[in-house]
Amino acid sequence: MGLPNIDASKLTKTLTAKPKELVDQKKLAFGKNFTDHMLCIKYTEDGGWEAPEIKPYGPLEIDPAAFALNYSVQTFEGMKAYRSADGTINLFRPEKNMQRLATSSQRIMLPEFDQEQFLQCIKELVRVDERFVPNEYGYSLYIRPNFIGTEDNLNLQYSREALLYVYLSPVGPYFPRTVKLHANTKEVRAWPGGVGNFKLGGNYAPALRPTMEVVREGYDQILWLLGDDHYVTEVGTMNFFIFWTNSEGEKELVTAPLDGIILPGVTRDSLLELARKWGEFKVSERKVTMPEVLKALEEDRMLEAFGAGTACVVCSVSEVLYNSKTYQIPVDPSNPNAVFGPLTMRLRKELLDIQYAKTPSPWSVPI
Repeated sequence: MGLPNIDASKLTKTLTAKPKELVDQKKLAFGKNFTDHMLCIKYTEDGGWEAPEIKPYGPLEIDPAAFALNYSVQTFEGMKAYRSADGTINLFRPEKNMQRLATSSQRIMLPEFDQEQFLQCIKELVRVDERFVPNEYGYSLYIRPNFIGTEDNLNLQYSREALLYVYLSPVGPYFPRTVKLHANTKEVRAWPGGVGNFKLGGNYAPALRPTMEVVREGYDQILWLLGDDHYVTEVGTMNFFIFWTNSEGEKELVTAPLDGIILPGVTRDSLLELARKWGEFKVSERKVTMPEVLKALEEDRMLEAFGAGTACVVCSVSEVLYNSKTYQIPVDPSNPNAVFGPLTMRLRKELLDIQYAKTPSPWSVPI
């Protein structure tokens, strides 16, 4: 027999003696508030996966020489729980997050885990803290699974000990407005042969300094470019979409391909599937360069642009700075105060209606 894998039937629960007060939903800021409990599952190479444990939210005990702290042996996920009008709570395509977590963890040699059993443990954590799930459309409970190497060993090999842990955070809208971008022509987020397509902590820390620099200049996110042609890749931590009339005269929704540089976003995949199901315009995954974007703007072929991700869902882009020149991106010409473009709004509404179970869909998974 092999070593034990995660077994949700062995999950134990120790509930807090000091429940937190709920924060007014209108005051929820992203990632600032946390629920009463967290889920922890330990692994050792000799013993396999231990019994899952739900316990009061609090600090982790980790050795200073742990792989996660010294060599960034760490990956994570972002997903949400949504409360529907009838009070039921649903996850959105959670199997996609489990698959991506498994793929990312394999890249940094963390142990395999039973994805379905882990998901059952996450569902139970949400059940335990269900009072924190907001009851308003547009608000949700953010779920953050983390997977870290915990062995205390400075030899650069693989970690023989690991910890899966999950905590929860009630959140409101991430970007309740359009966003302004600063196209970065100096640094890059990811590169061919790198790890840009994995959700690793080491991908995020190097972006902090350039991001804070553009924020101080009044921009919201970086538009990451790559290569001499300035291939348009991602927006901050979001996938990037353009809706335009292409050079062949076709209306087209286009985003960068999954070429090893782009993170395979769950929201990205969902938006592409929705748009293809409509069959109203061309939907493409292909490379686009900044010179192509500028030409479309000059020729009035640009219709909309938006970022997409679990945190923000979708957010319209209204402006981009590139090579010291500011370019205005159309949002909704019929409404100068619009926060979302027409297509962005349509995609957002259809996706949210599925997430809040207003529209029946196999993507919405009841807890």
